[in-house]
Amino acid sequence: MTRRQWLSLLAVSASRTHGQGIVTRGVKPLARGKPSGLPFHAQFTDVGAAAGLRAPVIYGPVDHKAYILETTGCGCAFIDYDNDGWMDLFVLCGTRFDDPPRDATNRLYHNNRDGTFTDVTDKAGLRRTGWASAVTVGDYNNDGFEDIFITYWGQNVLYRNSGDGTFTDVTHEAGLLHPGVLWGSGCAFVDYDRDGYLDLFVANYLEFDPKSLPRPGENSYCSWKGIPVNCGPRGLKPSAPALYHNNGDGTFTDVSVKSGVAKATGSYCMTAVAADFDNDGWPDLYVACDSTPSFLLRNNHDGTFSSIGVENGVALNEDGMEQAGMGVGVGDYDLDGSLDILKTHFADDTPILYHNDGKGYFDDVTTRAGLAVETRYVSWGAGMFDLDNDGYPDLFWVTGGVYPEIEAKLPQYPAKTPRVVFRNLGNGKFEELLDGAGPAISAPHTSRGCAFGDFDNDGDIDVLIVNLNEPPSLLRNDLSGNHHWLKVKLIGTVSNRSAIGARVTARYGGKVQAREVLSQSSFYSVDDPRLHFGLGAAEKADLEIRWPSGGVERIANVSADRLITITEKKA
Repeated sequence: MTRRQWLSLLAVSASRTHGQGIVTRGVKPLARGKPSGLPFHAQFTDVGAAAGLRAPVIYGPVDHKAYILETTGCGCAFIDYDNDGWMDLFVLCGTRFDDPPRDATNRLYHNNRDGTFTDVTDKAGLRRTGWASAVTVGDYNNDGFEDIFITYWGQNVLYRNSGDGTFTDVTHEAGLLHPGVLWGSGCAFVDYDRDGYLDLFVANYLEFDPKSLPRPGENSYCSWKGIPVNCGPRGLKPSAPALYHNNGDGTFTDVSVKSGVAKATGSYCMTAVAADFDNDGWPDLYVACDSTPSFLLRNNHDGTFSSIGVENGVALNEDGMEQAGMGVGVGDYDLDGSLDILKTHFADDTPILYHNDGKGYFDDVTTRAGLAVETRYVSWGAGMFDLDNDGYPDLFWVTGGVYPEIEAKLPQYPAKTPRVVFRNLGNGKFEELLDGAGPAISAPHTSRGCAFGDFDNDGDIDVLIVNLNEPPSLLRNDLSGNHHWLKVKLIGTVSNRSAIGARVTARYGGKVQAREVLSQSSFYSVDDPRLHFGLGAAEKADLEIRWPSGGVERIANVSADRLITITEKKA
């Protein structure tokens, strides 16, 4: 047994003996170093209200939470549902057990191309009230229009895009109805067998029945720092994930057992990411798990998966300790051509940054990368994007408490907290910008999901954020300076049309950066599918595209400051 395996078993055994429903390690932040003094050219302004995003995201009561279901919140998505080249916005919503608001619904906002959006939810046929969790976007039937899948507490839903601005609920006819009540969590479209059709991975959080659940303070899993709070996740039974194979005719078959995915049990699954973490050309699955070991499911190329999270270093931290995994950011922060992982956690703990060695083995580099200075917040949606276009991906995440009733007794744990930005210094280290990225960063909210994309098509990364019981935020990036950029839109022909799973490696100014088309990351959310590369001073880039089908194309000397659309060549 390796040291990593031994520490993992020891930590899991020890942590089960604790009370308290959520893992928090009681970590003290490290001292902050001297500021670099380098300018940061990205400034964020919340233009959500001015853009027309005025409907609140209802999710449980405002001032107290009796059930864990009321605390977790939901995600959002960038989606060009009408193929006009401008990103529209899709925002999920929950409800309330007592006196649910009539207007609590998921919402689709059409991009008016002038910085504003129009709510087209009813016109699109997407009005639905319930406890929505996560969203994934992809063209599952390869008809050229992006479809939407949503997980719920209750019954998940698949919406087929009709191509005329409307969507149709095809859950039953697609074979995706499930018996009983499940709490669906992270989900991802993924072509795991590379047959050109998007399959569907669906995680489940835990078994939840409000009628039989203990009340706050009733047992040791229903308190936090000695204060009665809602119960869980510990003390409640975790659920298993599912995998559905796309039959190519609009229907899916449950292959959870056959694929081995159903063996991934014992953890509270949250955000799911499908990406090629070991660089073998086949998509793997990473699932952030709350207060339990996270899962890395390796694709065995034969329709099956193996759970290798502990052995490969992404189930726990470097000391073998569980963390309250919620959100996941994926990118190539150190420009070595492999995908690294950022995972967010509970208050009194650091986030974690896993460095990929290129073969799918990861090291916890949180402390050496400079992230251990921040432990104050309950952290959720996250991303690894080049916010200032200097050629190095930065880190961004949103925060928000889960126990609003404790603030009166413990004011150091407020419900509303700011956003977090760590700028990449280009040497494997990051620096937190406490007041250097604009007014929208320090604004306090109880946030959950967030999605990254370019809503105004000006070449920088903007951020859509879910705020519980408030309207969403839309953070417009007002970028100054002379840094260049490139956006890459991919269209599959042999591969799935959405090109989900495609890898683009860009070479620019002596640097190499890899990005993949993902169908979910952050927290329960979906980013702009057009891959964004900040290029710094470089005015050209060489691109290598590895398609999900396995084909590789190379395009040299692509000029900067534009969107390039690449359609897969048929062999």
